[in-house]
Amino acid sequence: MTTETPARWPADWPLPGDIDLDVQDLPHASATTEWWYQNCHLVTATGRKLSLFASFFRIVVGRDEQTKQRVHAHSLTWAIIDADSGKYHTVSKVDQDAPRLGLQKLDRGEGTQDQRLRRAMREVLEKGKVPWPDRLFDRPIHVGDRRLELDFAGDRFVKRDDGTYRLQLDDKLTGCAADIVLTPKKKPCRHGDNGVVKAVQGEDMFYYFIPRCEVSGTVRIDGVDEQLTGESSGWYDHEFGHHGAVSEPTATGDADSAGKDTTKVDIAWNWISVQFDDGSEMTAYALHDLVSDTPAGNWAVAIDADGTWRGQTDAAFSPSGEWRSTRTFNEYPNHWHVALPSEGLVLEAAVAFEDQEFITLISKPAFWEGRVHVTGTRHGKPVRGTGFIERSGYAAIDDLDSFFRSVGKATRASVQALLPYNPDRKLIQDLVAMPDRPDWIVGVDTDQFVDTMIKPIREITDRGGKSWRSYAALACCDVVGGDSREFSQWLAMPELMHTGSLIVDDVQDRSEVRRGGPTCHAVFGDAIAINAGTSCYFLGQKLLFSEKVSAHGRLRLYDLYFAALRAGHSGQALDIGGLDELMPAAVETGDATAVEERILAIHRLKTAIPAASLARMGAVVGEGTEAQIEGIGRFFEAVGLAFQIIDDVLNLRGFKGDLKSRGEDLAMGKVTLPVARALPRLDKAGRTWLWTEVKAKHQDPETLSTIIEQIESCGALAECEREARTLVEDAWAALDPLVEESLPKLMLRSFGWYVLERHY
Repeated sequence: MTTETPARWPADWPLPGDIDLDVQDLPHASATTEWWYQNCHLVTATGRKLSLFASFFRIVVGRDEQTKQRVHAHSLTWAIIDADSGKYHTVSKVDQDAPRLGLQKLDRGEGTQDQRLRRAMREVLEKGKVPWPDRLFDRPIHVGDRRLELDFAGDRFVKRDDGTYRLQLDDKLTGCAADIVLTPKKKPCRHGDNGVVKAVQGEDMFYYFIPRCEVSGTVRIDGVDEQLTGESSGWYDHEFGHHGAVSEPTATGDADSAGKDTTKVDIAWNWISVQFDDGSEMTAYALHDLVSDTPAGNWAVAIDADGTWRGQTDAAFSPSGEWRSTRTFNEYPNHWHVALPSEGLVLEAAVAFEDQEFITLISKPAFWEGRVHVTGTRHGKPVRGTGFIERSGYAAIDDLDSFFRSVGKATRASVQALLPYNPDRKLIQDLVAMPDRPDWIVGVDTDQFVDTMIKPIREITDRGGKSWRSYAALACCDVVGGDSREFSQWLAMPELMHTGSLIVDDVQDRSEVRRGGPTCHAVFGDAIAINAGTSCYFLGQKLLFSEKVSAHGRLRLYDLYFAALRAGHSGQALDIGGLDELMPAAVETGDATAVEERILAIHRLKTAIPAASLARMGAVVGEGTEAQIEGIGRFFEAVGLAFQIIDDVLNLRGFKGDLKSRGEDLAMGKVTLPVARALPRLDKAGRTWLWTEVKAKHQDPETLSTIIEQIESCGALAECEREARTLVEDAWAALDPLVEESLPKLMLRSFGWYVLERHY
């Protein structure tokens, strides 16, 4: 550990020895990044066990061109955690200037590199808004420079004359608040190398903390005030730095690049604080550079009950288990093994409950910070306590491709939970019968049921597929202000509906390959495949029930669910019937209107209406208005139709990774929208030639390329692309004013472009 103050340290950093809180609690002139953080474990007079954390952030965003004074932006994140009920109440507020600052970041190329997400974010910021759950402060911020006095639009953290700290938080929307006093019971400790740690871009920060505070006051949760008891305890962190690492822009956003460190560093971390029942504490962090995939720092501090503390460098974090958010689809551990050999500590930290994800675009766009229960040994003797773990920087929506791969993993897990290979009798009864009808499964052989029902379905679902249908229902619940976590089991429902249609379609078309493997009927035979495929339509019904939905709402869900199935089967009937009888007249006259209408009807019924129905179902359980439900339905109808139009285009131009053979539809003699669009653009001889070649069902790639070139050169494919884009943009224009800006809305906007611009 460093024992002397390095010359490179700013003058307002602490000198060696005890930290003078009256000085160091204040904002630091040298800091371009600074925050004050508190966490508490609370026990109320009624016996409720709660936890709380809050972070007050301040960053330099430029200098005023006239006064040359630094200009700061501020943000605040806080949460109240109900360990008994498993509820996680969060609040995230950002600077009133955040939209302008966000646009500057986009202009500098910062943030996600997915161009669709960047365009969607730009649209929001240009409206002067930020996506929910982030909210703009509704009044100016005050940061005192003579005493610690943070007033972030009514949420306050101040140091009182007696050396105690008062934290006041209040949020009318969540019904949560806190008015508590933290009384330090131990001296501040330095973290890292004599107080120096690395931050998210590799910059130096100074970090001290008070590991235990007595906590008194009140907390409001679910609108009910709770008095705290003497069993409550708190923790206080203060961190500041980023001095000289990056040049500062002016208040208008123009940066001086001179001396700027252009080395790309992206730091993720695990951090833990533990307050043991014996009055001692421990904190540790492990930093990881995601760019170089190397450790970037590993420090721990052990604090005895009498306040004696020791910094160590041998902490080891071993996360395990997996929990996947159904809002961001980020993955997080649900258990950590933490070892600190120098202190004889071997700890197991288990989450109080899994869903303690804090969603905010401040942080990529979410992090996990929550209450953990800690058990283990110190030099072989048992210890236990309560702590916080923060895991940040690992989970990020880098691009929509990776996002939907994550959705796909969650969807497969949802199907596997509903249809495991080793179901117990209770699950079989639930799938086959009803709760009060155990006699229905008397004589049902479990192995035979698995072989003839579950395995044929899992044969297709386990290979993965386009998971956007599953995402649609949950996203549309959230986008109208609902909470999709209450309906996470719905992920399996659209996948089963879609899988059923694939299995049966493959039998009807005598297809041999599906999702990179043999079709279901090729593996199990026609009879089992048809029965399993059909059963998928009814298994999804088991997922619709929820105590959160009224009887009236449930009836509406059933109407929408079966409307989707009716539409899909009707579209398949038209598809099987084909279009051959319409083609001679279209070839003769050049008027392909009837052909185009039939093709669009098939696409609408098979794909667009099922997608729209699922989206409406999400909006219904999210308790959206009628206008919102209809707007969302229309948007997904447009997206579903556009999806199939683009699919027709890609079938001729080729799919990325050769997912399907180029010209596969032509090889089957199928009339798709590009063929119909080509007819009016060709003379009669050209139309006659095109229809003759399509009917011939050519298999050789050279002939297929010739046909495709004719369709491409007449502008038919470009026209299809324009139509798909117009459908999506018009539907979005109608939906946009109906729903508030939010992360789900941002994703839906990006998804519309994803469908239009996909290559597979």
